[in-house]
Amino acid sequence: MTRDDILDAAAQVFRQKGFHGASMSDIAASVNVQKASLYHHVKSKQEILLALLDRALVMLTNHIAAIAAQEISADQKLRQMIRAYLSALADNTDLTSVLLFEHRSLDKKSHTRHVPQRDKFEELWRNVFKEGVRAKVFDCKDVDMAVRALMGVMNWTLTWYRPEGEKSIEEISDQYADLFFKGLLKDVNK
Repeated sequence: MTRDDILDAAAQVFRQKGFHGASMSDIAASVNVQKASLYHHVKSKQEILLALLDRALVMLTNHIAAIAAQEISADQKLRQMIRAYLSALADNTDLTSVLLFEHRSLDKKSHTRHVPQRDKFEELWRNVFKEGVRAKVFDCKDVDMAVRALMGVMNWTLTWYRPEGEKSIEEISDQYADLFFKGLLKDVNK
Protein backbone atom coordinates (compact mmCIF):
# COMPACT_ATOMS: atom_id res chain seq x y z
CA MET A 1 0.00 0.00 0.00
CA THR A 2 1.33 3.41 -1.01
CA ARG A 3 0.27 6.95 -0.25
CA ASP A 4 -1.19 7.10 -3.78
CA ASP A 5 -3.32 4.02 -3.02
CA ILE A 6 -4.63 5.77 0.08
CA LEU A 7 -5.41 8.94 -1.83
CA ASP A 8 -7.19 7.02 -4.59
CA ALA A 9 -9.29 5.18 -2.03
CA ALA A 10 -9.99 8.33 -0.05
CA ALA A 11 -11.19 10.15 -3.17
CA GLN A 12 -13.69 7.38 -3.79
CA VAL A 13 -14.83 7.34 -0.16
CA PHE A 14 -15.16 11.15 -0.04
CA ARG A 15 -17.12 11.13 -3.28
CA GLN A 16 -19.51 8.49 -1.97
CA LYS A 17 -19.93 9.71 1.61
CA GLY A 18 -18.76 13.30 1.56
CA PHE A 19 -15.79 14.50 3.60
CA HIS A 20 -17.74 14.85 6.83
CA GLY A 21 -19.54 11.54 6.38
CA ALA A 22 -16.34 9.62 5.71
CA SER A 23 -14.12 8.31 8.47
CA MET A 24 -10.51 7.23 8.60
CA SER A 25 -11.90 3.74 9.27
CA ASP A 26 -13.78 3.90 5.95
CA ILE A 27 -10.59 4.85 4.12
CA ALA A 28 -8.58 2.15 5.90
CA ALA A 29 -11.22 -0.47 5.03
CA SER A 30 -11.15 0.55 1.38
CA VAL A 31 -7.40 -0.18 1.19
CA ASN A 32 -7.70 -3.27 3.40
CA VAL A 33 -5.57 -2.07 6.30
CA GLN A 34 -6.13 -1.37 9.93
CA LYS A 35 -6.85 2.24 10.82
CA ALA A 36 -3.63 2.42 12.83
CA SER A 37 -1.62 1.41 9.75
CA LEU A 38 -3.18 4.26 7.80
CA TYR A 39 -1.62 6.74 10.21
CA HIS A 40 1.85 5.60 9.15
CA HIS A 41 1.17 7.25 5.79
CA VAL A 42 -1.06 10.21 6.67
CA LYS A 43 -1.66 12.32 9.75
CA SER A 44 -5.31 13.19 9.31
CA LYS A 45 -8.35 13.26 7.10
CA GLN A 46 -7.68 16.98 6.57
CA GLU A 47 -4.21 16.16 5.21
CA ILE A 48 -5.77 13.66 2.81
CA LEU A 49 -8.30 16.22 1.62
CA LEU A 50 -5.65 18.85 0.95
CA ALA A 51 -3.49 16.30 -0.90
CA LEU A 52 -6.46 15.34 -3.08
CA LEU A 53 -7.27 18.96 -3.87
CA ASP A 54 -3.62 19.59 -4.76
CA ARG A 55 -3.53 16.51 -6.95
CA ALA A 56 -6.70 17.52 -8.79
CA LEU A 57 -5.59 21.10 -9.35
CA VAL A 58 -2.16 20.07 -10.63
CA MET A 59 -3.75 17.64 -13.07
CA LEU A 60 -6.32 20.15 -14.31
CA THR A 61 -3.84 23.01 -14.48
CA ASN A 62 -1.44 20.92 -16.55
CA HIS A 63 -4.25 19.99 -18.98
CA ILE A 64 -5.41 23.57 -19.39
CA ALA A 65 -2.01 25.32 -19.34
CA ALA A 66 -0.80 23.27 -22.30
CA ILE A 67 -3.75 24.47 -24.36
CA ALA A 68 -3.60 28.07 -23.12
CA ALA A 69 0.05 28.27 -24.23
CA GLN A 70 -0.71 27.30 -27.84
CA GLU A 71 -0.37 29.85 -30.63
CA ILE A 72 -3.99 29.66 -31.77
CA SER A 73 -6.88 32.11 -31.55
CA ALA A 74 -8.56 32.68 -28.19
CA ASP A 75 -11.84 31.14 -29.34
CA GLN A 76 -10.05 27.97 -30.48
CA LYS A 77 -8.17 27.84 -27.17
CA LEU A 78 -11.34 28.28 -25.16
CA ARG A 79 -13.17 25.60 -27.13
CA GLN A 80 -10.26 23.15 -26.58
CA MET A 81 -9.99 24.12 -22.90
CA ILE A 82 -13.70 23.42 -22.37
CA ARG A 83 -13.32 20.00 -23.95
CA ALA A 84 -10.14 19.15 -22.04
CA TYR A 85 -11.59 20.31 -18.74
CA LEU A 86 -14.84 18.38 -19.09
CA SER A 87 -12.96 15.29 -20.28
CA ALA A 88 -10.67 15.50 -17.25
CA LEU A 89 -13.70 15.83 -14.94
CA ALA A 90 -15.38 12.84 -16.55
CA ASP A 91 -12.24 10.70 -16.60
CA ASN A 92 -11.38 11.40 -12.95
CA THR A 93 -14.77 11.64 -11.27
CA ASP A 94 -13.68 10.62 -7.77
CA LEU A 95 -10.82 13.09 -7.65
CA THR A 96 -12.58 15.98 -9.38
CA SER A 97 -15.74 15.51 -7.30
CA VAL A 98 -13.65 16.00 -4.20
CA LEU A 99 -12.17 19.18 -5.66
CA LEU A 100 -15.52 20.64 -6.68
CA PHE A 101 -17.68 19.60 -3.74
CA GLU A 102 -15.45 19.08 -0.72
CA HIS A 103 -13.08 22.07 -0.84
CA ARG A 104 -15.34 23.86 1.63
CA SER A 105 -14.35 21.26 4.24
CA LEU A 106 -10.77 22.52 4.43
CA ASP A 107 -9.75 24.00 7.73
CA LYS A 108 -8.61 27.63 7.70
CA LYS A 109 -4.87 26.87 7.42
CA SER A 110 -5.36 24.37 4.58
CA HIS A 111 -7.78 26.68 2.81
CA THR A 112 -5.20 29.48 2.89
CA ARG A 113 -2.67 27.12 1.29
CA HIS A 114 -5.18 25.88 -1.31
CA VAL A 115 -6.47 29.23 -2.58
CA PRO A 116 -3.34 30.35 -4.51
CA GLN A 117 -3.34 27.11 -6.50
CA ARG A 118 -7.02 27.50 -7.29
CA ASP A 119 -6.46 31.12 -8.31
CA LYS A 120 -3.59 30.10 -10.60
CA PHE A 121 -5.90 27.64 -12.36
CA GLU A 122 -8.69 30.19 -12.75
CA GLU A 123 -6.20 32.78 -14.04
CA LEU A 124 -5.50 30.54 -17.04
CA TRP A 125 -9.15 30.93 -18.05
CA ARG A 126 -9.24 34.66 -17.37
CA ASN A 127 -6.13 35.19 -19.47
CA VAL A 128 -7.67 33.46 -22.49
CA PHE A 129 -10.82 35.55 -22.12
CA LYS A 130 -8.71 38.72 -21.89
CA GLU A 131 -6.68 37.61 -24.90
CA GLY A 132 -9.90 37.22 -26.87
CA VAL A 133 -11.10 40.67 -25.81
CA ARG A 134 -7.78 42.27 -26.82
CA ALA A 135 -7.94 40.51 -30.19
CA LYS A 136 -11.55 41.66 -30.58
CA VAL A 137 -12.68 38.05 -30.91
CA PHE A 138 -14.76 38.28 -27.70
CA ASP A 139 -17.13 41.03 -26.63
CA CYS A 140 -16.93 40.49 -22.89
CA LYS A 141 -17.61 43.35 -20.51
CA ASP A 142 -16.87 41.41 -17.32
CA VAL A 143 -14.23 38.70 -17.70
CA ASP A 144 -14.47 37.54 -14.09
CA MET A 145 -18.24 37.04 -14.39
CA ALA A 146 -17.87 35.20 -17.71
CA VAL A 147 -15.25 32.85 -16.26
CA ARG A 148 -17.41 32.16 -13.19
CA ALA A 149 -20.43 31.47 -15.40
CA LEU A 150 -18.53 29.07 -17.63
CA MET A 151 -16.88 27.29 -14.70
CA GLY A 152 -20.23 26.95 -12.95
CA VAL A 153 -21.85 25.34 -15.98
CA MET A 154 -18.93 22.98 -16.51
CA ASN A 155 -18.53 22.05 -12.84
CA TRP A 156 -22.22 21.28 -12.43
CA THR A 157 -21.97 18.80 -15.33
CA LEU A 158 -20.25 16.39 -12.95
CA THR A 159 -23.52 16.03 -11.02
CA TRP A 160 -25.57 14.76 -13.95
CA TYR A 161 -23.24 13.46 -16.66
CA ARG A 162 -23.20 9.69 -17.18
CA PRO A 163 -20.74 8.04 -19.61
CA GLU A 164 -23.49 5.71 -20.80
CA GLY A 165 -25.84 8.65 -21.34
CA GLU A 166 -27.28 10.07 -24.53
CA LYS A 167 -24.36 12.44 -25.23
CA SER A 168 -20.62 11.99 -25.01
CA ILE A 169 -18.57 14.43 -22.98
CA GLU A 170 -17.15 15.73 -26.27
CA GLU A 171 -20.65 16.45 -27.61
CA ILE A 172 -21.55 18.21 -24.37
CA SER A 173 -18.32 20.23 -24.55
CA ASP A 174 -19.05 21.33 -28.11
CA GLN A 175 -22.63 22.28 -27.23
CA TYR A 176 -21.46 24.31 -24.22
CA ALA A 177 -18.92 26.11 -26.39
CA ASP A 178 -21.52 26.82 -29.06
CA LEU A 179 -23.98 28.10 -26.46
CA PHE A 180 -21.32 30.25 -24.86
CA PHE A 181 -20.06 31.69 -28.15
CA LYS A 182 -23.37 32.05 -30.00
CA GLY A 183 -25.89 32.51 -27.19
CA LEU A 184 -29.56 31.70 -27.45
CA LEU A 185 -30.90 34.44 -29.66
CA LYS A 186 -31.42 33.90 -33.35
CA ASP A 187 -29.49 36.20 -35.60
CA VAL A 188 -32.03 38.95 -36.22
CA ASN A 189 -29.99 40.32 -39.15
CA LYS A 190 -30.65 37.29 -41.37
